[in-house]
Amino acid sequence: MRLVARFAVAAGLAMFTSLAMAQGEPIVTESTSTSTVTTRGETETTVKSPPNTAVAPGINVNNSDLCTVGVSGAVQTQILGISGGKTVRDMNCERLKNAKTLYDMGMKVAAVSTMCQDERVFKAMEMAGTPCPYEGEIGEDAQKLWEENPELKPGNEENSDGKSFLAGLSLGGLLGLLLLL
Repeated sequence: MRLVARFAVAAGLAMFTSLAMAQGEPIVTESTSTSTVTTRGETETTVKSPPNTAVAPGINVNNSDLCTVGVSGAVQTQILGISGGKTVRDMNCERLKNAKTLYDMGMKVAAVSTMCQDERVFKAMEMAGTPCPYEGEIGEDAQKLWEENPELKPGNEENSDGKSFLAGLSLGGLLGLLLLL
C-alpha cells in the first residue's frame, strides 16, 4: 500500500505541475525597497596660464630713399612685459647720398670731402696716395695740412663727438642687452 500511495502522490504532483504549465501563468514575486543616497563634495579649479607676451612692434621702412633702419625689441618677465621700437638714422647712407648729390651737381671735391669723413675712406685715400681734400686744398698741399693737424683726421679720439657706448645704443639694443641679463 505504501507503494500505491507513493505512486498516487507522484501522479498527483505530475498532474498539478502539468496543469500549472498548461495555464502559462508566470510566477510573480513582488518586493519593495527604499534607499537614500547623499553625496557631498567640493571642487576647486586653478587655471594656470602664462602671462601676456610683450611683442616687439614691427617698424616698416619701405621707402628706399630714406636712410633709416627700424629697431625694436621686447622683454617679458613673469611680472612685467615691455616693448618698444624706433627708427635710427643710418649716417653712412646719408653720407653716400650727399656725396652722390654733390657729385651730380658737379662739385667733385665736395663729394670726395664728404666721403672722407668716414675713417675707412680717409685711410684708403691716404694709402692710394690721393689724400683727402683739406679746406679747399688737394694733393700734396692737402697731405701737408693733414700731417700738421692729425687731430682733425676722422677716427681720432680727440675728434670724436664724445658719445659713450651706452648713449649710442638704440632702444632695441638696450632691450637686447636686458635679455642677456
